[in-house]
Amino acid sequence: MRVYEVLFIVAPNTEEESIESLITQLSDVATNQGARIAKVDRIGRRRLAYPIQKFHEGHYVVLTVEGSGTEIAELERRMRVVDAVIRYITIRIDEDLKRAEKFRAKRAVKAAAGGRKTRRRRSEPMIPVGADNNDEEEGDEA
Repeated sequence: MRVYEVLFIVAPNTEEESIESLITQLSDVATNQGARIAKVDRIGRRRLAYPIQKFHEGHYVVLTVEGSGTEIAELERRMRVVDAVIRYITIRIDEDLKRAEKFRAKRAVKAAAGGRKTRRRRSEPMIPVGADNNDEEEGDEA
């Protein structure tokens, strides 16, 4: 199964009850299509980076959906129809989760092996700081 994050922004003039009913409607649509809602994050009211439909704020909601992909098309269609949703984006995150898990496993192996390897610094620089090659060139010219 693939994992998706569906972020949508609801207009700030929408009441909290309407936002909750919208979240349950979208969750029901996804579950009826065969997906599983892993997590619902209500981020809350935040300022938008730029005005969208003359709104400067919006209620952010993130749904984490596990499914095949056909459910996402239906969710996006429903969000396009609802006037309260002013913007939405869907991101497939299962590959990113696998990559993050791989990094966690590597980090755990390193921690079990004895921590980080430290680099040794050289006590002396490769080029002496006070030495000038210009002194030798001046002597050759005279």
